[in-house]
Amino acid sequence: MTSSITEVETNGVERIPEADRTARPLDLFRLAFGGANTFATCVLGAFPILFGLSFWQGLAATVLGLLVGALLLAPMALFGPTNGTNNAVSSSAHLGVHGRIVGSFLSLLTAVAFFSISVWSSGDALVGGAHRLAGLPESDVSYGVAYAIFAGLVLVVCVYGFRFMLLVNKIAVVAASALFVLGAFAFAGDFDPGYAGAFASTADPLFWPAFIGSALIVLSNPVSFGAFLGDWSRYIPTATPRHRVMGAAFLAQIATLLPFLFGLATASIIAAKAAKYVDPAAPNYVGGLLAISPGWYFLPLCLIALIGGLSTGTTALYGTGLDVSSVFTRFSRVQSTFFIGALSIAFIFVGRFALNLAQSISTFATLIITCTAPWMIVMALGYLTRRGWYDADALQVFNRRQTGGRYWFNHGWNWRGMSTWVISAVVALLFTNLPGQFVGPLGNLANGADISLPVGLALAAVLYLALLTVFPEPRGVYGPDGPRLVRASDTEVPPITGGPQEPLTAEPAAAH
Repeated sequence: MTSSITEVETNGVERIPEADRTARPLDLFRLAFGGANTFATCVLGAFPILFGLSFWQGLAATVLGLLVGALLLAPMALFGPTNGTNNAVSSSAHLGVHGRIVGSFLSLLTAVAFFSISVWSSGDALVGGAHRLAGLPESDVSYGVAYAIFAGLVLVVCVYGFRFMLLVNKIAVVAASALFVLGAFAFAGDFDPGYAGAFASTADPLFWPAFIGSALIVLSNPVSFGAFLGDWSRYIPTATPRHRVMGAAFLAQIATLLPFLFGLATASIIAAKAAKYVDPAAPNYVGGLLAISPGWYFLPLCLIALIGGLSTGTTALYGTGLDVSSVFTRFSRVQSTFFIGALSIAFIFVGRFALNLAQSISTFATLIITCTAPWMIVMALGYLTRRGWYDADALQVFNRRQTGGRYWFNHGWNWRGMSTWVISAVVALLFTNLPGQFVGPLGNLANGADISLPVGLALAAVLYLALLTVFPEPRGVYGPDGPRLVRASDTEVPPITGGPQEPLTAEPAAAH
């Protein structure tokens, strides 16, 4: 880690030396919470109202989705301190030296999607607020300038690296939270917790699909961080107690109830006072929020948009540059960040002004998360069965262009983890039900409810444990205490050969 925020971080995906690991679980909390304490999360919080739920029904769906999502996410924070690298590299232990590219690919797609959502939603809010506040024309030029400012600032922060990003999120956590709390005063006079929604009772055949769909949209927000947590937690010392690391990741998501509640409450006001903005055929939460906001709150809204755009964008783009540098090892983290940043910015402008992808990108993000959830299950159960024991040197085989090692399995692929991920992701996609966007062949089996995520999660858990039991992995991938819940085989582990012969920098990591 560098000693100053004005120095460019040079660390890539190699194991971070213990001497450089000065981050704390509190820093992980700030980064994870700051990345979600944004305007984009408010938009997700509005969906229960858009789906026709009452305020209290929407709150119940939000809390349910948030709790389940936070529980799924928390174990993903453990790989960084244990292995000193990002989660994609750590996944070599369960998907194979080559199979780890699945994590990098999912991380890349998720980052581009959420970076785009962040820039679009924040830019729209900034331009709309400036129009109401100062008469700025709502033209393509205005939107283009707003998007360019956000994207450029995010890229600068990501290039400087972890320390600069941590500083931004320290400020963002406090500032955005204060502005959301200020919003409670701005909308207190119009808010009615008795907002009834569209369903007369829970017996309505459309109620449960709406409730489940709302909970899954909320759940998707924590899941979207699964591939990124190791990017930040790798700077936490190995000896840090596991419960503190997991607790930081869990509480960071629970804290996002603040922006979710802001979105839910303001959406209920919009539905009552400006219903045209919550038309399911063409919802416009940002426009509705500006329509109901008192004039004095326009400036705070613009600040939320600016702070949130920076916070979400940096947490997404930083990890992507790191992942790309780990797959294309000839490029440094800085070079990869510039390259992916430029592609993402081009995608934002083409999608917004040429192809009108702004609405479809949210569907794209949902499909990515549907595929990411089974990968997270493989990682979490893999950690459990290995008792948190990993060989940090063997995880770096791909990056050093070597072969062999504990995680070589079958020519660099662990077909147990790979098969689990592929089958579970495909089946989950078959159950996807996003009306008007994407409906899988089995999407209507649950009376219109989208059950793709729970199906993918459950299938991955059952299938992975079954494969590990029936086709045990080599004893060499487990620590001195052996496997937990599953069996091990006596298959020999091939030695590491080829590439630069670097010395082992640390003992194999164990649970702490």
